[in-house]
Amino acid sequence: MDADEIDAGRARWQARYDAARKRDADFTTLSGMPVEPVYGPPEGATYPGFERIGWPGEYPYTRGLYPTGYRGRTWTIRQFAGFGNAQQTNERYKMILGAGGGGLSVAFDMPTLMGRDSDDPQALGEVGHCGVAIDTATDMQALFDGIDLAGVTTSMTISGPAVPVFCMYLVAAERQGADLSKLDGTLQTDIFKEYIAQKEWLFDPEPHLRLIGDLMEYCAREIPRYKPLSVSGYHIREAGSTAAQELAYTLADGFGYVELGLSRGLDVNVFAPGLSFFFDSHLDFFEEIAKFRAARRIWARWLRDVYGATSEKALWLRFHTQTAGVSLTAQQPVNNVVRTAVEALAAVLGGTNSLHTNALDETLALPTDESAEIALRTQQVLMEETGVVNVADPLGGSWYVEALTDKIEAEAEEIFARIRQLGGDGPHQIGPMTSGILRGIEDGWFTGHIAESAFVYQQALEKGDKKIVGVNCHTGTVAKELEILRISHEVELEQRRVLAERKSARDESAVRAAVARMIEASRTDENMIPAMLDAVRAEATLGEICDALRAEWGTYREPARF
Repeated sequence: MDADEIDAGRARWQARYDAARKRDADFTTLSGMPVEPVYGPPEGATYPGFERIGWPGEYPYTRGLYPTGYRGRTWTIRQFAGFGNAQQTNERYKMILGAGGGGLSVAFDMPTLMGRDSDDPQALGEVGHCGVAIDTATDMQALFDGIDLAGVTTSMTISGPAVPVFCMYLVAAERQGADLSKLDGTLQTDIFKEYIAQKEWLFDPEPHLRLIGDLMEYCAREIPRYKPLSVSGYHIREAGSTAAQELAYTLADGFGYVELGLSRGLDVNVFAPGLSFFFDSHLDFFEEIAKFRAARRIWARWLRDVYGATSEKALWLRFHTQTAGVSLTAQQPVNNVVRTAVEALAAVLGGTNSLHTNALDETLALPTDESAEIALRTQQVLMEETGVVNVADPLGGSWYVEALTDKIEAEAEEIFARIRQLGGDGPHQIGPMTSGILRGIEDGWFTGHIAESAFVYQQALEKGDKKIVGVNCHTGTVAKELEILRISHEVELEQRRVLAERKSARDESAVRAAVARMIEASRTDENMIPAMLDAVRAEATLGEICDALRAEWGTYREPARF
C-alpha cells in the first residue's frame, strides 16, 4: 500500500475516532506520558500489504471492530458460574455483579446439558456438580431472582437442549415483567461442535438444525438484540486441536450456520449480527493474539465475498474468550493464577469483546468463592492497572504478530477447502460448507484430526520437548493442599423433592396438551418456538420436552471407529 492510501486511511480512522464516544479515563502511561489511541506507519511511509492490517474499525477488522478500541468501551467481564441449585448459583451471580462483573454466564450441570431432569435415573450423582440444575421455568426464575434480565447481558453455555432452556429463560423474563424485545445476551446452541468435540447432543444433526433455524427466525423477528448462536471453538481446542484447527473448524461451523439462515430465506445482513463466537485463549501468547486477529479478518472477507453481506455489522466477528481449562494443573495449582493472567492478557490484546478467567482450583473442582474472586480480580487488574486498554491493537505492525496472523489465516483457508471438498456433490441442500461439515462428522474426519494433534502434543510432553511447570519440570513445592468446593448429595435430594412437588401441583392435562401441540408443530414447517414456549409456561420439564422430541426424532449414536 502506498503512502497516500495509508495517510487517507489514517484520516478516515481519525474522523471516526473523533466522532465516537470515549470513556472518561486517564490515557497515559504509569509515569504520565500521553499515549496515542492508535499507532501505525509514519506519515508518508509506504507499507506493502498494509491493507491486510489496516486501521481499527475498518475492513478487514484485523485490528478490531471499533476505531476507539477499549478507549470507547472495555471488554465485558463475564464470569462463567453455576453449581448446586438455582438459589445457590443466584447467590454467586450476585457476588460477581456486586464485585464488578459486567455480565452473567450460566454453567449447567450434566443432566441439564443432556436434556434430562434431576429425577432421571441417568442423572443420579450428577445433579448440581458441574453446573446448576435447571428442570423447569421456575428454576430459571430462581436463578435470576433479584437480577433484572432486561438490564444485564446473559450468556448460556448449552447446545443440545439449548432451545427449550432458552424458552425457560424467556418465560422467567416474562414473569419478571421484562420487555422481551430488550433482552440481550448469547445462547450457545452450536450443535456442530458437539459432534466434533464435546459430545453433548440429543438427536441426529438435521433435527437440531431444524430447531436452530427456528430459533434464528424467532430471535430475528422478536428479540433482535439477542444472539441465538455462539459458535464455539473453546471445546474444540480443549479436546486437543491446534490453534489453527480451532479457528478453522469454528469459523467453518459459523459459515454453516450462515448457510442455514440463507436456506431459510433470511437476510444475511439481519441475522449475521446475531452470530457470536467463543474462543479458547491458551498459553502460547503471540499465537493466541494472532488467532483472534486472523479470525476477524477471515470472517469479514467470507461474509462479504462468499455470502454477500453488505452491512458493516454483518461483517463483524464478535467473540467471547475463556482462558484454557486444559492448561490448568492439579500440581502446584497456585501457578494457575499466572497461567490465567497470561491467557487473559492475550485475549485482551487480541481484542476480545468479553472474557471469562478460570479459577486456580478448577482442575480439581468448581471454584470456591475465594478462587472465583481471584479470577475476577485478574481481569480487573488488567483493566485498571496495566494500561493495555489505552491503545487499540497495540501489537499491530509487529513483524512477528503479523507473520503469525498471516500463517494461521493461510492454514485455516487450507482447512476450509478440505471441508468443502468433503461435501462433494452430496445431497444436503443447505450449502457446501454445511454439507462438508456433516460429512466430516459422519466420517470422523474432525475427531480424527483433533485426536492426532492431541497425540502429538502428548508425545512432546512425555519426551520433555514441551514443559509444564510443576508437572514435568520444577516439581518441588512447599504449597499446601487446597480446600475445594464440594457439592453435597443433599442438593440432589432437595432438587428431586422440589421437582416432585411442582409436578404434583401443576395442571397435568395442560402440560400434555402443550407438549402434544409442540410435536404437531415439529411435523410441519411451522416455527416450533411459540409452541415450545407454551409448554414451558405450563411447567413442562426440560426432560419431558426433550423426551417427547427424542420419541419423535430418535436419538443420535456416534458411529464406532477404530
